[in-house]
Amino acid sequence: MRLVIARCSVDYNGRLDAHLPEANRLVMVKADGCVAIHADGGAYKPLNWMNAPNTLTDNGDHWVVVNPKGEQLTIHLHEVFTDTSHELGDDPGLQKDGVEAHLQELLAANPHTIEEGLTLVRREYPTAIGPIDLVCRDTSGQVVAVEVKRRGEIDGVEQLTRYIERLHLDSSLGAVRGVFVAQVVKPQARVLAESRGYRWVEVDYDELRGMRPDELRLF
Repeated sequence: MRLVIARCSVDYNGRLDAHLPEANRLVMVKADGCVAIHADGGAYKPLNWMNAPNTLTDNGDHWVVVNPKGEQLTIHLHEVFTDTSHELGDDPGLQKDGVEAHLQELLAANPHTIEEGLTLVRREYPTAIGPIDLVCRDTSGQVVAVEVKRRGEIDGVEQLTRYIERLHLDSSLGAVRGVFVAQVVKPQARVLAESRGYRWVEVDYDELRGMRPDELRLF
């Protein structure tokens, strides 16, 4: 991972144009090629970013990051304070708590409780950015990526989006749709999921353990 703290300005050109005026920021370049620009505030979310895969060209005083869609992120480095690289090695990934892990197991064994006719392809389907909880196929044969959470918040929807982007890199899978599953899906997560064309499903853990899928609430 490369970490650059610099006074910089940033321009994005793609689906829309955006500009970050000159200020002190952290520029993070991950080993997978993801580039993110952070301010000293605003919690975890970057001000701007470009997900992998992309191409980064270092022109000294400015970087140009371009993805396969032709979107472009230009980072102008007006003054560099630190520029360091670190080898983080392989990451074991997020360890789910007991309830969430068991919920995933139950749904893997009974994918039809998520959607009628759904069949499991693989649990913990591997990608370069981490495993997808469940990958299934529906009655038409379309691939369905399923993200399982105990509490469904917008972070989980964003995570599902990143996984689907990775699956779309494999042309043999065809179009992939998403389903966001949780015991409780927060209103903001519902809106975000629907805006991205995903279904969301609320499940009752206790009922699912009792194998009463007919009482699940599906939306």
